[in-house]
Amino acid sequence: MGADDYLTKPFNPRELLVRVKAVLRRVESLPPDRRPSDGSRIRFARWVFDKARRELVDPNGVVVSLSTGEFDLLGTFLAHPGMVLTRDQLLDHTRGRDAVMFDRSIDNQISRLRKKNRRRSEKSENHQNCLGWWV
Repeated sequence: MGADDYLTKPFNPRELLVRVKAVLRRVESLPPDRRPSDGSRIRFARWVFDKARRELVDPNGVVVSLSTGEFDLLGTFLAHPGMVLTRDQLLDHTRGRDAVMFDRSIDNQISRLRKKNRRRSEKSENHQNCLGWWV
């Protein structure tokens, strides 16, 4: 990451606006594979998890509704690919340190995510379990 432009103080707000628009034009003119990624979209097994829009899109392009807890849990799994996470770790990542140690709500959320995947997978010809918790 580096600086693209520099503006000394005091500055005219109009000049700042012009410079910002120029930077945005340059970034938008880049080919899609060269554009900077903000990390808000994660693609896995033809699914798209969009953190900025807070939505999950299945391989058929249909938005899957997720509760806040399910969304946070899926985000945690995707942020830690290939790792085995304990219930306590999942609680820490999704609810913070204030979570009750013996809280079983994580189990329910995982169960609901699995059911949603199963329903979507039955409709799709190309069934593919992409994450261990979906198996």
